[in-house]
Amino acid sequence: MSATRYRRFLRLCEEWPIDETKRGRDLATFLRQKVALAFREGESTQISDPEKCDQMYESLARIHANVYKEKFPRVRDTSFTGVTVEECRVVLATDSMQQMEDMKKGMWKKLKERFSSKAPEEGAKE
Repeated sequence: MSATRYRRFLRLCEEWPIDETKRGRDLATFLRQKVALAFREGESTQISDPEKCDQMYESLARIHANVYKEKFPRVRDTSFTGVTVEECRVVLATDSMQQMEDMKKGMWKKLKERFSSKAPEEGAKE
């Protein structure tokens, strides 16, 4: 029975699309890692709680099949801020997040230098 569960999870992982804009941070990658961890021994892995395993699979399958998206359709494709889905994708992309981190580091460095009581040369000597 474990072999059947393992194959079902593998099939679900194969079908779940990887979002290339979120390299290493998307749900598909996370699921693949968790399945690999849960089924370390492949088909011969012993499941301690088969009911819970089946529930997890069914929940993930419903999310993948967009059951809730169809059951509870959205009136608009924007959030309460008015940001569209595409704008959210751009902001959450790994490249955009990296650019924001670089900007934060630059600003932090400027503030640190501005409010430092020591001259930059003195701070480097310590």
